[in-house]
Formats: sequence, C-alpha cells, structure tokens
Amino acid sequence: MNNTVNNYIEGLKKAYYSNNNSEEWDYFEKIKHGASLENILKIKTLYPSIPESLLNLLEYVDGTYFTEYANEKIAFYFLGSDIYEYPYYLLSSLEMIENKNKIIEYYTDYIERKYDEVIVDDKITNSIKNIQWLHFSDCMNNGGTSQLFIDFTPSEKGTKGQIVRFLHDPDEFTVIADSFDDYLKKLIENEYDFIIDEM
Repeated sequence: MNNTVNNYIEGLKKAYYSNNNSEEWDYFEKIKHGASLENILKIKTLYPSIPESLLNLLEYVDGTYFTEYANEKIAFYFLGSDIYEYPYYLLSSLEMIENKNKIIEYYTDYIERKYDEVIVDDKITNSIKNIQWLHFSDCMNNGGTSQLFIDFTPSEKGTKGQIVRFLHDPDEFTVIADSFDDYLKKLIENEYDFIIDEM
C-alpha cells in the first residue's frame, strides 16, 4: 500500500474519531474486507492505467456503497470532493466493472457539448469515440447529485488519469485533480471536511 493511501486511511480514521463517530469507524474496520483477486484482475484488464492507489483502496475495502460485509449492507462515507461537507461512497470492484460504459450510456450528449447550459471543463474530450472513464464514487444521495470518475482519455488540455466530478442541477463536469493521488492529497489537505459530527 503506497504512502498516500496509508496517510489517507490513517487521517480518515482520525477524522471519524475527532467528529464523534469512533463507534461507526470501529465497526466498519471490524467487518470490512478487500476486493477479491479475481475482481482486481478484471479491473486491471478493463482499465490498464488504473492508479495503484485506487487498487490499494480496493484491497483495503471492497466498496462502502451498500456493500455487504458480515451479512450486513453498510453505507459508509469514505471519500469527498471539492464540495464542502459533502461525503461520497467508494464503489465496489464489481460496481466499477459493471459501470464501465456508464459515461456512454448516460452522458454522451454532455461530452459532445450538445447543451449550451451544461458546463463541461475544456480538459475533457468532446468525443465519445474510444472514451474511457472509471466511475469510482457516488455521493451521499446515491449518486443522484454527484459522481466521481477517473478520465483516461482527456482532451489535449487535460491530463490522463485526471479526476472528474459530475454535479447535477445545474449539470456540470469539472476536473478537480490531475491524478487520483493528487485527489487523495487534496482531501487530506482539506482535513476530511466531508466528515462532520454525528453523521
């Protein structure tokens, strides 16, 4: 497990403890487990450029989005974005595999800039051809308001592996970090502001 991931998990635990959510963290840590080797290999096949740090997170916990551990489904806030005090779930390895075409199925018109009112960062490609995004996180209301992606096929202004945040109403796609590691570091620097008292 790389240093950024170690630092992230240690800091997240401290954030839960300092915000009066220690029991929730302890229970999560007790029952959670990592993704199967089979699913890790499937993801690496689907996304050859997947960052090692995301694989490390999946090896630590195989999702926190109504994922079943010890015969119980948990919904546990594990990630954030640039939206203050707004938590996100980590999707499971299986969800990441199943959602491989989500960007094409739901957002083709947005990527191709068919709606003037939808803001799309110019670091994002305007062509759906050969597009490859990894959907790794949904926000607290089941992804209805916001989702997070790793973009492996950016525009010439973008960076391969950049993190894209989709926000609904008004709809927009914004690049919030140049890499998954940078994304985790920003959450650390922002002191896990998505974790609040007694969630």
